[in-house]
Amino acid sequence: MLSQVFNEALKAFLQAEAQNIISGVSERNLCARLAMPLQMMASDNGYAGYYADPEYNRKQNGKVKTILDDDMQVVNITCDLILHSRGEIMEKDNLIAIEMKKSERPEEEKISDRARLRTLTKSSFDGVWSYDGKTHPEHVCGYELGYFVELDRENKSYVVQMFQAGELINEYGGKFGL
Repeated sequence: MLSQVFNEALKAFLQAEAQNIISGVSERNLCARLAMPLQMMASDNGYAGYYADPEYNRKQNGKVKTILDDDMQVVNITCDLILHSRGEIMEKDNLIAIEMKKSERPEEEKISDRARLRTLTKSSFDGVWSYDGKTHPEHVCGYELGYFVELDRENKSYVVQMFQAGELINEYGGKFGL
């Protein structure tokens, strides 16, 4: 169901924003434009009380969101777009994390975004932090799904990689603006 919400939102976004993508507007603008159908589709499919927030970097009590990297170092995090309850629905706060990149961006940035999605979709990191549905974790985790969206404006195409439980589980793509 949650993957259907994302796919419907992505389809609506690609139809409505094809010219924006082709013209080369910033990833921030594109993420904000994807946020609109994502929040609407979520609400229409039983996820009332969830918000689609681009560049959201806060957690409980106004603290900056953090994750632990592979070296167990605390890293501040701002994901391109998230669907979450802003901490209001404790038993299921974090639903979808999305990273978006244009195809011409450096490969290192894409690798970093994919690593972030693997970390964000884990339920814990080596037992250091966990999410039990009753208390907020110290570091961000527990997103049900993560999506890496790569947009190729020259070829009018896109590729989506889907992450769940810290693993890449699906990849698909298509064309837009035809």
